[in-house]
Amino acid sequence: MGSQALQILRQGVWAALSGGWYQDPHQGVGVNALHLYLWLFLLGFPFTLYMALPSSMVIVAVYCPVIAALFIVLKMVNYRLHRALDEGEIVERNANEHMDRGAKTEQGNTSTRRTDSNGPSDPGGGIEMSEFIREATPPVGCSSRNSYAALDPNNQIGSGLSRLGTTATIKGDTDTAKTSDDISLSLGRSCSLCKEGSEEQGKFSSTLYETGGCDMSLVNFEPAARRSSNICDTDSHVSSSTSVRFYPHDLLSLPQIRLNRLLTIDTDLLEHQDIDLSPDLQDRMQSQEEAAQKVKQYYRFWILPKLWIGINFDRLTLLALFDRNREILENVLAVILAILVAFLGSVLLIEGFFKDIWVFQFCLVIASCQYSLLKSVQPDSSSPRHGHNRIIAYSRPVYFCLCCGLIWLLDYGSRNTSTTRFRLYGVVFTNPLLLLSARDLVIVFTLCFPIVFFIGLLPQVNTFVMYLCEQLDIHVFGGNATTSLLAALYSFICSIVAVALLYGFCYGALKDSWDGQHIPVLFSIFCGLLVALSYHLSRQSSDPSVLFSLVQSKIFPNSEDKNPEDPLSEVKDPLPEKLRNSVNERLQSDLIVCLVIGVLYFAIHVSTVFTVLQPVLSYILYALVGSVGFLTHYVLPQLRKQLPWHCFSHSLLKTKEYYQFEVRNAAHVMWFEKLHVWLLFVEKNVIYPLIVLNELSSSAKNIASPKKLDTEIGALMITIAGLKLLRSSFSNPTCQYVTVIFTVLFFTFDYKSFSETMLLDLFFMSILFSKLWELFYKLRFVYTYIAPWQITWGSAFHAFAQPFAVPHSAMLFVQAAISAFFSTPLNPFLGSAIFITSYVRPVKFWERDYNTKRVDHSNTRLASQLDRNPGSDDNNLNSIFYEHLTRSLQHSLCGDLLLGRWGNYSTGDCFILASDYLNALVHLIEIGNGLVTFQLRGLEFRGTYCQQREVEAITEGVEEDEGFCCCEPGHIPHMLSFNATFGQRWLAWEVLVTKYVLEGYSITDNSAASMLQVFDLRKILTTYYVKGIIYYVTTSPKLEEWLANETMQEGLQPCADCNYVDVDPTFNPNIDEDYDHHLAGVSRESFCMTYLNWIEYCCSRREKPLDADKDSSLVTLCYGLCVLGRRALGTASHHMSSNLESFLYGLHALFKGDFRISSIRDEWIFADMELLRKVVVPGIRMSLKLHQDHFTSPDEYDDPTVLYEAIVSHEQNLVIAHEGDPAWRSAVLSNSPSLLALRHVMDDGTNEYKIIMLNKRYLSFRVIKVNKECVRGLWAGQQQELVFLRNRNPERGSIQNAKQALRNMINSSCDQPIGYPIYVSPLTTSYSDSHDQLKEFLGGAISLGNIRNFIVSTWHRLRKGCGAGCNSGGNIEDSDAGGGAPCTSNSAAANESQSSMSQAGGNLITGQGPGVGLHPPVTSHPSTLGTSHSSHSVQSSLVRHSPARASVASHSSYCYSSRHSSLRTSTTGFVPCRRSSTSQISLRNLPSSIQSRLSMVNQMEPTSQTGVVIVQHGLPSSSSSSQSIPACKQHALVGFLGTEGGNNITDAQSGGNASPANHMQAKRDEVIYRIQIMDPSQVLEGINMSKRKELQWPDEVIRLKAGRNSWKDWSPQEGMEGHVIHRWVPCSRDPGSRSHIDKTILLVQIEDKYVAVVETGVLELGAEV
Repeated sequence: MGSQALQILRQGVWAALSGGWYQDPHQGVGVNALHLYLWLFLLGFPFTLYMALPSSMVIVAVYCPVIAALFIVLKMVNYRLHRALDEGEIVERNANEHMDRGAKTEQGNTSTRRTDSNGPSDPGGGIEMSEFIREATPPVGCSSRNSYAALDPNNQIGSGLSRLGTTATIKGDTDTAKTSDDISLSLGRSCSLCKEGSEEQGKFSSTLYETGGCDMSLVNFEPAARRSSNICDTDSHVSSSTSVRFYPHDLLSLPQIRLNRLLTIDTDLLEHQDIDLSPDLQDRMQSQEEAAQKVKQYYRFWILPKLWIGINFDRLTLLALFDRNREILENVLAVILAILVAFLGSVLLIEGFFKDIWVFQFCLVIASCQYSLLKSVQPDSSSPRHGHNRIIAYSRPVYFCLCCGLIWLLDYGSRNTSTTRFRLYGVVFTNPLLLLSARDLVIVFTLCFPIVFFIGLLPQVNTFVMYLCEQLDIHVFGGNATTSLLAALYSFICSIVAVALLYGFCYGALKDSWDGQHIPVLFSIFCGLLVALSYHLSRQSSDPSVLFSLVQSKIFPNSEDKNPEDPLSEVKDPLPEKLRNSVNERLQSDLIVCLVIGVLYFAIHVSTVFTVLQPVLSYILYALVGSVGFLTHYVLPQLRKQLPWHCFSHSLLKTKEYYQFEVRNAAHVMWFEKLHVWLLFVEKNVIYPLIVLNELSSSAKNIASPKKLDTEIGALMITIAGLKLLRSSFSNPTCQYVTVIFTVLFFTFDYKSFSETMLLDLFFMSILFSKLWELFYKLRFVYTYIAPWQITWGSAFHAFAQPFAVPHSAMLFVQAAISAFFSTPLNPFLGSAIFITSYVRPVKFWERDYNTKRVDHSNTRLASQLDRNPGSDDNNLNSIFYEHLTRSLQHSLCGDLLLGRWGNYSTGDCFILASDYLNALVHLIEIGNGLVTFQLRGLEFRGTYCQQREVEAITEGVEEDEGFCCCEPGHIPHMLSFNATFGQRWLAWEVLVTKYVLEGYSITDNSAASMLQVFDLRKILTTYYVKGIIYYVTTSPKLEEWLANETMQEGLQPCADCNYVDVDPTFNPNIDEDYDHHLAGVSRESFCMTYLNWIEYCCSRREKPLDADKDSSLVTLCYGLCVLGRRALGTASHHMSSNLESFLYGLHALFKGDFRISSIRDEWIFADMELLRKVVVPGIRMSLKLHQDHFTSPDEYDDPTVLYEAIVSHEQNLVIAHEGDPAWRSAVLSNSPSLLALRHVMDDGTNEYKIIMLNKRYLSFRVIKVNKECVRGLWAGQQQELVFLRNRNPERGSIQNAKQALRNMINSSCDQPIGYPIYVSPLTTSYSDSHDQLKEFLGGAISLGNIRNFIVSTWHRLRKGCGAGCNSGGNIEDSDAGGGAPCTSNSAAANESQSSMSQAGGNLITGQGPGVGLHPPVTSHPSTLGTSHSSHSVQSSLVRHSPARASVASHSSYCYSSRHSSLRTSTTGFVPCRRSSTSQISLRNLPSSIQSRLSMVNQMEPTSQTGVVIVQHGLPSSSSSSQSIPACKQHALVGFLGTEGGNNITDAQSGGNASPANHMQAKRDEVIYRIQIMDPSQVLEGINMSKRKELQWPDEVIRLKAGRNSWKDWSPQEGMEGHVIHRWVPCSRDPGSRSHIDKTILLVQIEDKYVAVVETGVLELGAEV
């Protein structure tokens, strides 16, 4: 602890005060002396010049060139030396040689230059260790404490090589862009350790693979062609991706032992004496060791083309002297900044701004700024990252130049009396006294630079630029928060361009003539453009990357070239394309909407409504904004909270899911959510624009008057104020109503004389209120955190700091006010009650763009996958669930925020989503008009003890608390107790929602050990494994190719013998179903007895059945593959299948694809490796799922048909893959309905195997809103503690649990390595256009295509309605429903089809055939489309009809129920309307409640429509029956009758019988009509794969083809047409036609694809003819 404190004082405190200089005990005297003298020179030289020379430009003329020369020389030499170390040459020579013989040594035998192993001088030869050691010199991080090789300046590796009798010149790595954390060492053939005739050294290469016990599986070896004279042959399969292990064999000679110890990079082995070797070997190498001690080493530094000098130090020494600037531009920038610091500092000195001791202090500041360019402070107090930070070195000189320039400008302004006076609110901002005060303040701030940078009040330069642009854009131009430096600059420039475009219109209008009743038209144009442009800017994201990507995709559509060798080339992330489509839709919508609202508001403004109706209009608008804002942003959110006003014990406005234990569907849209959306829409699109235009009209001329700001400045202020107010109102109007009401009241009744017109008052008060809100949140955080009754001391320092902070409370409040003004975090020092102000940060907070990179097989080496299984820890595997949660939020977050489901929100707010196992912090960064950019940080599933305590705090309820102070008298019903109310008000968080519904995955994990504990269960798994192999080989399209492969046939020739038996010890009678006890193995005969039936059945399901006889080649192939697969399982289990742990290890190895072919009998598989990838691997994975199914239905899979269909179903509906496979991540992100994996968990000493099952469903979350200043403060405190103060204690006090502030959860969500989240998402933007529920009642994007579709659909409805109403016998009811469905008949098809209703058992049954609704009927003669006969028109007030016109190829009439029907009829929506004597029901048998309804129905029907339909010469006729009920209405009647009248209908119809033939024929000839898809979001892509089987499908084959799993790359698009072949209707009595939701679902056939779509998402085109 003492050494760490001393290190912090030396490298942190002292270095921060001096600018980087400190005494480093780990460096030599020369390095420290050079640093000291250089720092003293930079300090003393300007001070001496100022004291010795008169205050004139002579000081500048002398000082600047000297500094320029010094920095140019130092930077150039430093850069050249690093280049020499990267690309130069290491020369080894004897100690008695001189430097003048360097040229000769280059050609002699004492030194040879290494060339490329493939070069002409070395045609074959060495082994290059390019992965383990990369650079010829040690890296930055290498020292005597942490280097890999513990290298000293004498270079022990070179010495070790020289002891072996070699002299070499080793050329280093030429890539200067590589990080200095690597070392490069190449051993060429030219540095061979063998001499001619030396037997021991000649065997060097053969022992490279067998060295002293070290595991070098990270080393990549690239063997070249070797000479047989000195290098023995090795394994020809070793390549750059081969993992090689070393074993302690064949210790032949001392050179080999020495080299092996060098390769182990172990300093202890390097220093150890070889006392265990024989004396002969030691004597033999004695002479070489003595020669090696005289070898020295140096680098060649070329000064001129033929002149060089020797450098006797390496990169460590050079890096200890000066920081490295990798690029030439960095060196040039450093030199320019050093000269600028010298110039500006010397100018301020000679101008006399500093006197007495402050001159020395200013010279100290100059020296610290210049020295930081040579040797910067690492780590700096404001550095956001561990290690060396290249950007932080430029902070001091840049800030110094800014401050010096500001000092000069303020002084110049104070002395320039001709400056235009600028006065606001009684303050003259151009007052010389005010400018001089500001100048002196900046001078004091500059002199305090050492203290400022020690405390860390100023960020690094790029952070400051981003913060400055963001703050100006938000508070001046009304913009949003930004996501990066590029986004900040882009957004700021867009705002400047918008102001420049609007300024001309405003200036021209102000120059025009104004009077009390007339406003220039140009000003009205300006107002219209202002509203339109503000609306467009508010809807655009600050990040231009998606926009640039969209433009690139339009200009260069084929610019994205895929690398076919890339393993991720087949895995396509759908998110970028989705974002591009969203941006494209928004741009098209803005193009139309901006034109509309621009013209609309221009028309409103030019109508002089803002002048004639004053002041009444202003009062009305203020009252509207106050009432609507108060209702929308205060009353409704409070009523919807879990604890409204912290007084009620439950929400007063509950959602439908509030009392549901398990949510099964998407959240239902409640009436108050719709009310919230419409109020918000009216508020920000109508009320606020009218208020701004009203103030513009009344204030513009006054602002531009000479008494105020004149025309030029006035036009600028009007433009900026209008743009700011409108943009902020469009983007986030949450708190705007408070600002408006307060401003009106304050400047109307309190300080009316100080008002600068209401427009400017609103502008400045909006800025002030944003700072006041920030101060309010900071004070709440402080009060909550230091409240004495709930303080949690995490360490002894906390106990000391608590009373110490009490007398400094006034300073704390001053810091809070200052931090609120600059928007800086107020962080608790080391987590205690002492608060300090941190440096300014943007809303994004974290300066690094850190996001989690999941470890899987796509980014790890093959050797590490096979040996160590990287990423097998739970945290890495579980991170995919947070990634999927991020995608779900990207789809729905913005819409849910607009629906008010997260309460009030603003820029920078933080929320915690908590469920059973998921705990994520959501940080809202950018909030625009219809868009939200957020970042999700997922915490560990099984967190620490502290995290669990805080999770309990946010999940436990307080409704049962009955405390009142010290007693428990209870509480009022539906109210909280006094103690609970008091406690809830002293928390930095609050629970908003307890049932927030979001789509995600439910995780089920079962122990594989318990499922495979006994041998019988393992035998079942092996049996399914074999059957899975047989299934996949028989269904493979390459089966015929495999059967014809001669290599395979030759390898399988022994298996073709009917007496063949495989007696491999892998086979076990306990786990192999086909084990032959007599032959002690698996014979072909026993295999056929067990699996031949399965093979034959699988072959019968092929399109081209193959011969599956017992002696066929197919059976031989299956037998060989099954034996191979089981042998691979045994090999992976180390031939210990009887042991459970070994069996599970082998099963997991095969599941992830690690197959080891160990037997020569299985080498035939190498003829086509697709057999392993497409047959065996899927077989072992499918067997795991079948084994799970066995527990639910043990004997079900004995039937081959059931088993085959189960495999087909699982193959289509289930993704089975290893979690390290990139396909697993792709399946999760693609919303696959179900996934299965076998996980090997090695964490915290546990070693177990789990079967992970994922099912897509709707998850329920608790939404907790956290004080955003609490989050920012705790994050800033953790960064300072871990980076600058170097606290490495994992149990530090600052991360202990504090329930009132959720300290542990917030601190653990920091970026790694400061925190430890298992997932940090990239910044993700959610758009409101992607929210389906919001689009239903608010409408989607307004684009040209949507307008065209709306016009076309409206025209179709009008045409069909007119056609139904104008025909004879038409009914107005049809027109109301969108057009009738005429019941027509066709004489050409009359003899082919009949329809009837069969009633049996007291129930109405609609006939169904096996092929009902699968294909449209083929008719040779079209029916009378577009015409209707009054005798066939059947209308009912009980059943509303569809607008589609149906042409029926039958003599029966059919009625089609529309999508709006509340009473549904039949499976396909068509009910035969056949009036016969058997279908007549007397109203006397019905209840009186129904008779009145039916009488109304019959009054609407002409009597000529009733009767029996008789086909005669193709013309229909009817007979009257006034009191009969058509069969097409009987289903509707059932919905009315229920138990009351159902039996009456049943009795009345009991006598009717129908022919089965007619029954089948009727269903086959039902009307088939065409539709066009209008809304692809209504397509149910996964309904066919649901495990709950909500729908009964007409055919199982269609079900398997009607989903994303069958479509593959195809997807339904807008405008596609197809015909309806089946319908599911809500509340249908027929289970086969019953919809599981409250909407009608259509089954549509589009070409050869089947699509299930909600009826509201299609446009009906008419009947299929």
